[in-house]
Amino acid sequence: MKLSDFSYHLPEELIAQTPLTQRDASRLLTVDRKTGNLTDGVFGDVLNYFEAGDCLIVNDSRVIPARLQAKRPTGGAVEIFLLRPHAHDRWECLVKPGRNAREGQILLLGDLTAEVLQVLDDGNRLIAFSSPEGDVTDKLKALGEVPLPPYIHEKLGDAERYQTVYSRAEGSVAAPTAGLHFTPELLNALREKGVKIASVTLHVGLGTFRPVKVEDPTTHKMHSEYYILPPETAQLINETKAAGKKVTAVGTTATRVLETAGRRGLPLQAESGETDIFIYPGFEFKVIDRLITNFHLPESTLIMLVSAFSTRENILRAYEHAVDERYRFFSFGDAMFLY
Repeated sequence: MKLSDFSYHLPEELIAQTPLTQRDASRLLTVDRKTGNLTDGVFGDVLNYFEAGDCLIVNDSRVIPARLQAKRPTGGAVEIFLLRPHAHDRWECLVKPGRNAREGQILLLGDLTAEVLQVLDDGNRLIAFSSPEGDVTDKLKALGEVPLPPYIHEKLGDAERYQTVYSRAEGSVAAPTAGLHFTPELLNALREKGVKIASVTLHVGLGTFRPVKVEDPTTHKMHSEYYILPPETAQLINETKAAGKKVTAVGTTATRVLETAGRRGLPLQAESGETDIFIYPGFEFKVIDRLITNFHLPESTLIMLVSAFSTRENILRAYEHAVDERYRFFSFGDAMFLY
């Protein structure tokens, strides 16, 4: 297996820059993951593939306004990107430019003060935020901007369009984008059909955009992300499996949570922690039966995960079809349903 095995040609104009007006108006490419057979449709068609007793597992993480514009006392502009919260208003952050962000450096954001406490091993900074009055967390939210992926160059008019309608747990720096296609009406239609919907949490980190730089993907060091598998979700999945019904994961993030827990065996137990699970062809899926996902970057860990759920040949053929049919790609693009 080589990195180049997961490459494909994508015309730049197919990278979606803005979301559609209606979330579930996106297109849906349905893929039989065993035969590779393809069906074109719209996202609302996904309803036809569910039966009473099936369950749908979503990632309820919410994107935080992680991008902050600060200044040095000398007036130089600095960008602070919030990565992970620590205790006492401290955050692990990415600072650009970082060359002068040494320990003890003070950065200013309105009436907020940011002090670089430590330069971490990976070059990130541990920063303490303080304010003479008011809650620091509220001020960070007010000052921050929701970050968009680097391949999106258009300004987003409504920041809620980069959140799923069921987002709840704040902590991601990128959206679990497979869920962006769901509307409250579509979720209610699934429930009326007897489909049970439950959530996990995985806070998406910047590592999701980190390219694979080694020719042998199996030697790639996967980034770590915090996750929660709640007791009620574990119980629902166990009951669904016991009844011989289907477990559908919405997105690679929900998949990573469920298959992390699945490594410990079935039935699933509630758990939380950090996962650096790396799923590529040859992986044995123990929990999910079907997957809803977007179209992913060439040579990314995400296209490797999707290939593992089917075959590399089936997925690359599906991507070639999607390019030929002018599907929209990446975060604000169209979706695939693998069954």
